[in-house]
Amino acid sequence: MIKKLLITVGAVALAGLAYLLAWPVPIAPVAWQAPAAPGYQGAHAPNQRLANLRMIDLRGEVGPEHIAIGKDGKLYTTVLSGNILRMNADGSDSEVFINTGGRVLGFDFDAAGNLIAADAVKGLLSVSPAGRVQLLADRVGDDPIRYADGVVVAKNGKIYLSDASTRFAPKDWGGTFEASVLDILEQAATGRVLEYDPASRAVRVVAKGLSFANGVALSSDEQHLFVNETGKYRVWKIAVDAQDLDIAQGAGDQARVLLDNLPGYPDNLMRGLDGKIWLGFAKPRNPTIDGMAGKPWLRALTLRLPRALWPIPKAYGHVIAFTEDGKVVADLQDPSGAYPETTAITETPERLYVQSLHAKGLGWLGK
Repeated sequence: MIKKLLITVGAVALAGLAYLLAWPVPIAPVAWQAPAAPGYQGAHAPNQRLANLRMIDLRGEVGPEHIAIGKDGKLYTTVLSGNILRMNADGSDSEVFINTGGRVLGFDFDAAGNLIAADAVKGLLSVSPAGRVQLLADRVGDDPIRYADGVVVAKNGKIYLSDASTRFAPKDWGGTFEASVLDILEQAATGRVLEYDPASRAVRVVAKGLSFANGVALSSDEQHLFVNETGKYRVWKIAVDAQDLDIAQGAGDQARVLLDNLPGYPDNLMRGLDGKIWLGFAKPRNPTIDGMAGKPWLRALTLRLPRALWPIPKAYGHVIAFTEDGKVVADLQDPSGAYPETTAITETPERLYVQSLHAKGLGWLGK
C-alpha cells in the first residue's frame, strides 16, 4: 500500500515538474540586461504629493486611461467599456459621447475638432464632433496594427501613434493588461511608432525595435517625438522624419535615450503647461522581474504558474514632469497606491487630472 502511494506521489511530482518545464507558453523570451533599479531617491525621493485625490464619479465606469480637453471645452475620457465620456471640467453633465466597440487607450484632437483615437482593438479611428466613427488605419501594408496605444496629431495634420506590440493583440489575449504582460515578459522588442498621413492615407514606420512602445508626444517644434519604452524603463527622443529606424540597434543621429533607468514602467505622455511633459508610471519596478531579465527560461516558467503567483508589481502612485532636454521638474507620489496605475497627468490652468488604467473614478488635484 505504501509502495503504491509512493509511486502515485512520485508520478504526480514528475507530471508537475514536466508541466513547469515543458508546457507550451505563448512567449519566446529573449534575454536582456536590466539596469540596476535606481530606487526612490534624488528627483524621485518619496513624497505624498499625489495622495488624497479628489474624485469625479464615473457612474460605474472604470479606467479613465486618457483625459483631454476638446475643442468644445469639454473634458473627454476613455474607459474600459469602450465608451468615451464627455463632461464639464468639474465632472458635471457627464454623458457617453460614443462607444467604439473596442478600447481606446489614447486620443488627440485634429484641427477640425475630430477625436483621433488609438483603439487597441480597432486601430486608428477618427470620431467627428457629431459622433461618426471612421477607421483611418488598421494595418501597415499587409501587417496589422495589433496594439494601437498612444497618439498625437501634428499641426501639419500628420498623426503619430504607437503600436505597442506586433506580437500580442489585446483582442486575442484577454485585454490590454494581459497582452502587455506577455509582451514585456517576452522582451522581443517588437513595438513601433507609426505615421499616418491623412492627405495620402499612407501609413509608414517611423521607428521599431521598442520593448512595448507606449505614450507619444511631440516636441514644441514638432521635429521630434518623445516615446515611452515601457519594457525597458526609458523614454526616447526620435526624429519625426526617421524611416523604419530600428532603435534596438542602439541610439544614433535620429534617436537617443532621453530618460533612462526610470523607477517604474512609463506609460502615457502628455504635454503640460510651460513646456513640460507629464509621464505616468503604471507600476513601480519589481526586483523579481528585473532578476529574471537574463533568465528567459524562468520567465517562461512564470507563465505556467497560477496568475496569483505572477510577480506583478504592487500598486504605487507616481507621475513626473520633465522638460524637452530631460530634466525632471515635478515628481508626485502616493506610496499607498490608493489610485491604481497612475498612467499620466492631464494639466489645465486649474487642475491636474490623473489618468488610470483601472481606477473606478477620475482623480484630480487643484493647483
